[in-house]
Amino acid sequence: QVQLVESGGGLVQAGGSLRLSCVASRLPFSSAAMGWFRQAPGKEREFVTAISWSAIKTYYADSVKGRFTISRDNAKNTVYLQMNSLKPEDTAVYYCAAHPYKTQTGLMNVSYRYWGQGTQVTVSS
Repeated sequence: QVQLVESGGGLVQAGGSLRLSCVASRLPFSSAAMGWFRQAPGKEREFVTAISWSAIKTYYADSVKGRFTISRDNAKNTVYLQMNSLKPEDTAVYYCAAHPYKTQTGLMNVSYRYWGQGTQVTVSS
């Protein structure tokens, strides 16, 4: 079955940077929109960012605009999340997700069929 495996999480001080990676297997990756979500303790999972299958369209939550960048390498079946200027409120488990369709628009609201197991990001103040 489809597998999404995240890596790159860890502990970082406020103002620091981390780069998350998500490698997909058994997924038609180049035809799939990919997203990152996060869930902090006691809170609901929330959308962070997404990228269309062609990488032409990207979407960001207001809380991360200007600090986070999503990108993808279809040759490596990998999607990345570069996180800069991290804040304590960015602390959460970050999940990679796949929407296996050539959707370009509305990626904040589409249904993501496949999910990774998550990677913890902790930002200390």
